[in-house]
Amino acid sequence: MDRIARYLVLLAEEARRQNLIAESTLPTIWARHVADSAQLIPLADRPHGTWLDLGSGAGLPGIVIALITGAPVVMVESRRRRVEFLQAVIDDLGLGNADIRLSPVERVETFAAVTITARAFAPLPKLFELAHRFSTEKTQWVLPKGRNAKAELEAVALTWHMMFHVEPSITDDAAGIIVARDVRRRRQ
Repeated sequence: MDRIARYLVLLAEEARRQNLIAESTLPTIWARHVADSAQLIPLADRPHGTWLDLGSGAGLPGIVIALITGAPVVMVESRRRRVEFLQAVIDDLGLGNADIRLSPVERVETFAAVTITARAFAPLPKLFELAHRFSTEKTQWVLPKGRNAKAELEAVALTWHMMFHVEPSITDDAAGIIVARDVRRRRQ
C-alpha cells in the first residue's frame, strides 16, 4: 500500500503540471482512480499474465495493476510528457514489471497479451481495430466503458464477434466494464 500512496503523491504533483486527472477528483483519488483501476484485476482470469494498457495517460489502470499484481504490464502512450511522467513513476517505485512505450498503438511491435485494458482511450470499434493484433483466442479484454458500455457493444456487433459480459462498476453505479474474449472480425 505504501507504493500506491507514493504513486498518488507523484500523480497529484504532476497533475498540477499537466492534465493527467481532473483536479475535482483529487479529494476522492483513492475511490475515483485506485479502486476504479483495481476492480479490473479480479475480472481477469489470469491476472498475473502480461497486461497491455492502451492510452495509459496517468498510469491508470496500468501502474495500479503492476503494483497490486506484480504482473508484467506494458503501457502504451503517445504523449511524450505523460511517458516521461510514467517512466519517472516506474523508476521511483522500482517497478521492474512495468514498461512504457512512447508510441501510437499502430507502431507498437505486436506481441500476445494475456489481458488487454484501456481506460478512456477509444470507443470499442476503434479500440478493436487498433488492438486486436495483440490478442489471441485466449486473450481477455477488461474494458471500463462507463455509462456507454451497452451502446459501444451495439456499435461493434455487426463487424466484430466476441464472447462477453458486462460487469457493473463498483465505483459508479451507472458504469459498466466489458469483459470479452475471442474477439475477432466478423466475416463479410
